[in-house]
Amino acid sequence: MTASSGVAGSSPLPKWQLALVVGAPVALGLGYMYYRNRHSGSGKVDEPERDRFRSGAAKENGAPADKQISIDGDCLPKVPSPAAEPETPLQKAQKYKNEGNVHFKTGKYDEAIARYNKAIDVCPKENVEDLATFYQNRAAAYEQLKKYSAVKADCTKALELNPRYAKALLRRARALEQIGDLEAALEDVTTACIYEGFSNQTSLSLADKVLEKLGKQHAQENLANKKFIMPSKHFIKTYIMSFPKDPVFSRLQHPENIPEFFKKPLQALKDTEYDDIIPLCTEIIKNPEFDTLPSSKLEVLLLRATFHLLLGEHDAAIQDFETILSSEDASDDVKINALIKRATLYMQLDNPEMTFKDFDLAISMNSTCSDIYHHRGQVNLLMNRIDEAKLDFEMVVEYNPNFGIAYVQKCYTDYRFAMFNRDVGLAESAVRDFERAFEKYPDPPECIYCYILYAQMMSETQQYQKADTYFAKAIEKDPENATVYVHRGLLQLQWNGNVDKAVEYIYKAIELDEKCELAYESLASIEVQRGNIEEAIILFDRALVLCRTFMELTHIYSLRDAAKTQLNIKNRLGMDVIRSSSRFIPNSMF
Repeated sequence: MTASSGVAGSSPLPKWQLALVVGAPVALGLGYMYYRNRHSGSGKVDEPERDRFRSGAAKENGAPADKQISIDGDCLPKVPSPAAEPETPLQKAQKYKNEGNVHFKTGKYDEAIARYNKAIDVCPKENVEDLATFYQNRAAAYEQLKKYSAVKADCTKALELNPRYAKALLRRARALEQIGDLEAALEDVTTACIYEGFSNQTSLSLADKVLEKLGKQHAQENLANKKFIMPSKHFIKTYIMSFPKDPVFSRLQHPENIPEFFKKPLQALKDTEYDDIIPLCTEIIKNPEFDTLPSSKLEVLLLRATFHLLLGEHDAAIQDFETILSSEDASDDVKINALIKRATLYMQLDNPEMTFKDFDLAISMNSTCSDIYHHRGQVNLLMNRIDEAKLDFEMVVEYNPNFGIAYVQKCYTDYRFAMFNRDVGLAESAVRDFERAFEKYPDPPECIYCYILYAQMMSETQQYQKADTYFAKAIEKDPENATVYVHRGLLQLQWNGNVDKAVEYIYKAIELDEKCELAYESLASIEVQRGNIEEAIILFDRALVLCRTFMELTHIYSLRDAAKTQLNIKNRLGMDVIRSSSRFIPNSMF
């Protein structure tokens, strides 16, 4: 949501991260982070098995299996003549199964279950595959009746008889999801993906859906007792630069106008002593004389709310924002800034409706305030609403032509718009605008944004050497920017699969900034691919400590849960099965 979200702070997408963990060749481009339209399975429950009659019974009747009469999609044994031998138990079981399938297709699920019961009762115990099919078919009927405990029991029985029965695994996964056992559901669907060779999109969609639900569940549990850590100084500096019209941040440009009561927290802001700001503001607010101070006292609340937001203390931030917005003494500039920041906070809480409501309120107060459009543009870009983002950044540049970072972001958004609409001419124009920006903004911080976003564009068009050159330029201008090292490391994987070089760059990022969450996440993902699942889980845990928002926590927990599930399957099924799923990261994932 901040300026960094569109530049150096964007993390790879959960869809491809799922692919990374379970080995599926799924990849998405840049655009939006965790908030996006997820493509879950259709929800359609497949019909019961209509397996071709494949037992020795066909041979006993003197006809090969491929010559059996097909009725309603079910393959039945040839009807015996009066002189023929009586039906075998297996033939009777198959007949009951076929009758059950007919009832199933007409929605008579109780009748179908009664026939499947008979099929199970008469089926010889040595015909384990047939028996597994009958249990799985009965589970399908129970699923239609929403009797999920019975579904689970029948699928479990089917899997005892046929451990590689992917359809039973998927059906049990759906039942487990319904009854809330998400970890077991994830293990089942991941195992099914392995057996299917990651070729069944329905299975992959179900895995994605379960991962999301499990990630949200773990994120909620984490937030209940989380000890928040202030972001890195580089992150906060980037955040501050994204608010050129901020009434508090801008006071540092005119220290002679700072009220006496506000000097200590603003000095801490200037000295980058960010952990001190909330306590210093609270000391002022709790002072008995606070109510007697001039209206600028509300800027103290705004500064405290801002750092509550940065820290991840959302309830405290919202409380301060609401105090400001309900005050008659607060200036319009202070209220607008509070609305912008509360809007981005709501986005972090996965509430886009309230996000855009706050942006609209801010615009109703001052329709020419460039900061509103800058941050709304970031949110629109995050949500892959490219058309809206393009218009927002055009407004930013119109109302604040000296806001270089917004100009660079506009160039990048124009490029995304051109690519989305497959407009080659517009894409070439956006690239030329970037190249003009190099001349227009030769110094930090604007030039760094130019280099990073231009490098991302070059990597998308597979001009890897050029992309690497511009990442190197960004590092030269800002050698303390850890996220640039992470992106340059990921480029090495995309470019030539150089894992060692990628890891080297990412560890350099951690050396520069031990709070670089993206570095831990990226390293963990690489370790998953290298088969070092235990190490990956440790790295995901380190990333979780640094997460501050529900969206970030959900994303990282989804990755961690996927890795943990893979480890469980590895221990249960053996290394060979897991290795078959551990493909190298597709180039387009970065």
